[in-house]
Amino acid sequence: MGLDLDAERRAQLWRQVESLVEGYAAGVAELPASPRLDAGEIRARLSAFRFDAPVEAGEALEFAARQLTEFQVHTSHPLYYGLFNPKPTAMGVFADALVAGFNPQMAAWSHSPFACEVEEHLVRAFGERFGYEAESTDGTFCSGGAEANHTALLAALTSEFPYFGERGVRGLAAQPVFYVSAEAHHSFHKAARLCGIGGGALRAVPVDDGLRMRADALAAMIEEDRRAGLAPFLIVATQGTTNAGVCDPIPEVAEVARAERVWLHVDAAWGGAAVLAPSVRHVAEGIAGADSITFDAHKWMSVPMGAGLYLTRHRSILSRTFSTPTAYMPKEAAGLEVTDPHLHSMQWSRRFIGLKVFLSLAVAGWSGYEETVEHMVRMGARLKEELGRSRWRVVNETPLPVACFVDEDGGDAQEIVNRVLASGRAWCSTTVLRGTERVMRACVTNYATCEEDVVALVEALNAARG
Repeated sequence: MGLDLDAERRAQLWRQVESLVEGYAAGVAELPASPRLDAGEIRARLSAFRFDAPVEAGEALEFAARQLTEFQVHTSHPLYYGLFNPKPTAMGVFADALVAGFNPQMAAWSHSPFACEVEEHLVRAFGERFGYEAESTDGTFCSGGAEANHTALLAALTSEFPYFGERGVRGLAAQPVFYVSAEAHHSFHKAARLCGIGGGALRAVPVDDGLRMRADALAAMIEEDRRAGLAPFLIVATQGTTNAGVCDPIPEVAEVARAERVWLHVDAAWGGAAVLAPSVRHVAEGIAGADSITFDAHKWMSVPMGAGLYLTRHRSILSRTFSTPTAYMPKEAAGLEVTDPHLHSMQWSRRFIGLKVFLSLAVAGWSGYEETVEHMVRMGARLKEELGRSRWRVVNETPLPVACFVDEDGGDAQEIVNRVLASGRAWCSTTVLRGTERVMRACVTNYATCEEDVVALVEALNAARG
């Protein structure tokens, strides 16, 4: 039948998988950081698989590994300076293999008590790191920051409009609106549509010269919307914007939220890890006052994709938002003080996301992650220094390891980046700041990136000037 294999063959294939994974890890720095983009070639190779006859298992594994090696941006490469996609921790890789093999079902607590308790333990541990009180902390693991941010909107809507879950948007007395920085992640645009309140409910708050949300503009916008009969229900501050690594002034934004009595959410998907490191912890000042927080362990904590986390200091809000009684779900734990995940999150059946976080943190400890974050912050500072020495002007202001920069000699940003990518020497990108300014962007996102790799990126950029 082919769905299972005997013990001897499985052992052979495990050895093959180990060889493929270890070979990749050992040799990734020698590969081109970016792939050639040839959809026709990929489709031609896949066309051999018509699935009308079985393929030998070892051959199938070799095929998949070869294609991943050739047709993938190698985020584990020390010269990958991209979008918060890190080299995965070793324990995270092992954890995902364990989860695939044991295949725990995370819908009902009684089906996988250990997995459920691991994730609740981690929720409390991370809540404490962000300054939440243990007895009031709640949360859930998610597929990533987009789901966590979507959860934030749903929770805030439920908090402000208790009848939202039953009546929906048409049952609301006024149009709900919420506020994000003009530099905020676009998952909030998508979440607004998915929540049914529409993209027009999102208010983009102007930023200052440092690309931080202006609290004065936020307060004025809320006042104007209230006069227009609208219903503000949520403010989102960002700790570490995707574009430029900028952190909004959480204390000032929180003051507006308190005055207006609206839910405050902090999207700390990447920059939230700053709470682990003394040199940058100050950028998270005030985050303990947020009603909820998004954090992605698959970003700065380097566990394999994806491992998002939604945290809140309101213990009842997730159950109020997502609880859906059923006749068919298991009832064995009904008399215990436990939480069934399917009553507590957007997902129903899902994999055990938290194990890769648990094992990585258990082996490295908070001290290991402090060292890692500090190292990457130092590499980010070194990158900005090296850029300045070669007439690249850094145009963003952040202590976090993201550099947005332009060529002082006037070179076109996109053309320069295209040449770097074509060379395969490194991976970086472009973005747009302040609505019109096309800049190059490089973020230290790999814990293995060292000073030699920083110098190599700047050399690749210099060579691409033409």
